[in-house]
Amino acid sequence: MQKNSTNTSTRLVYRLGSVGQYALKVGLFGIGLEAYWAQFDGLQARLQGYLGELATKMQRPEVDIVNLGLVDTPEKAMVAGHQFRQADVDIIFLYVTTYALSSTVLPVVRRAKVPVIVLNLSPEPSIDYAWFNSLEDRTRMTGEWLAYCSACPVPEIASVFKRSAIPFYQVTGMLHDDPEAWTEIDEWIEAARVANVMAHNRLGVMGNYYGGMLDIYSNLTLHSATFGGHIEMVEVDQLSAIRQEVTEAETKQQVELFFEAFDIQPDCTIAELNRAARTSVALDRLVNELQLGSLAYYYKGTGNRNAGPTLNEDTISSVILGSSLLTANGVPVAGEYEVKNVQAMKIMDAFGVGGSFTEYYAMDFRDDVVLMGHDGPGHIAIAEGKTKVRPLYVYHGKVGSGLSVEMSVKHGPVTLLSVVETLDGKIQLLMAEGESVPGPILEIGNTNSRYRFSIGARRFVNDWNSHGPAHHCAVGVGHIASKLKKLGELLGVVAIQVC
Repeated sequence: MQKNSTNTSTRLVYRLGSVGQYALKVGLFGIGLEAYWAQFDGLQARLQGYLGELATKMQRPEVDIVNLGLVDTPEKAMVAGHQFRQADVDIIFLYVTTYALSSTVLPVVRRAKVPVIVLNLSPEPSIDYAWFNSLEDRTRMTGEWLAYCSACPVPEIASVFKRSAIPFYQVTGMLHDDPEAWTEIDEWIEAARVANVMAHNRLGVMGNYYGGMLDIYSNLTLHSATFGGHIEMVEVDQLSAIRQEVTEAETKQQVELFFEAFDIQPDCTIAELNRAARTSVALDRLVNELQLGSLAYYYKGTGNRNAGPTLNEDTISSVILGSSLLTANGVPVAGEYEVKNVQAMKIMDAFGVGGSFTEYYAMDFRDDVVLMGHDGPGHIAIAEGKTKVRPLYVYHGKVGSGLSVEMSVKHGPVTLLSVVETLDGKIQLLMAEGESVPGPILEIGNTNSRYRFSIGARRFVNDWNSHGPAHHCAVGVGHIASKLKKLGELLGVVAIQVC
């Protein structure tokens, strides 16, 4: 997914959890039995070659591969365990190249204490039986067989992992020409990368809850314990203070950016555009100063209008355009102080599929679709066409008035994600795959899309609600439920897919 470009004055410098010292570290090692090397000429080099191929195919940006090579003795396993721990790896891929003792595996992963993916990958689809049986040299034949013997020790390894309470997952297939196996490997790496992003994310929470929305109240300690990262308490006054320092030149430049990024409607006044632009510049500065990777906000205000709108009300009622730009540039912004949903938005954005704030609007039983959207910021990088900007003379249920965005999510496959807090004090990931479809929407200056689900609108709503999510969720483009389920495994949380 391409992010919307911005000029240099507003380009974000957020880096935590994506590059540098916080890049994902993937541990990789192969296993074998040292006794084989002297018995079967060329076997060790052949297996090392396979491991090298695997390491090369696993390389990608923002991922460091820590490859410890073949581990073939318990003594080397003990050393490897220390090396992985010292390298601070986030996940380990164990490539089962041939038979090996489980004692060459357990010391490695036990000390590292991270999830393990067992790769049972054959070098070819099958042994060439006719050629193999014509060799007539039984020693050579055994060496050749051992090069295909990756499946042999997996039950032994699985038994030891289970008895040692070590979580592990398996990919079974072929090293070459196996899209199914490599999709699994890629998704595990992606899920681990997103878990790493969340572990280093700095989430800002600004303002206060929307009073009475009991479903959105969140346990911040639970979120820190589940996802990691840091939660920064931010005062609206801090944003308002920065906003007062924004110059006329910066405001003008930001208005020009608005005209590039949005479809500004004719009834938007220059005064409102300037007001939104000042807030947008201030938001960028706030995000950069605090190194925020996401932000949830809401501000009610005092309601004291004897002297006109307060500075904070002026700020918060002009926040939508700047928040939409931030959301499209890797810093999701959620309204109504919805911490759970900004976490879902950050997850979706880290997977590169968007993550726009949404909720049910209505149901269209004639077309069997659910209308979903929300007031406030939208993820303009996943919009169908250019996002419109319209003036709203009242923000329903909120203070003030100002400019708002109107967009639909790109037509095609989508995934919905809700981060759910359960009765027993745990986090769950709730997801559904569907389709964003064309058709009439409510042109009310808010985000609005039509979604169709394989199980039908009626059953989707019932099934989704049965799991007790908050009324908000995040929507991204593409079907990524399989990646989200892997993320759930890595985080140790239940992941539920309704369709």
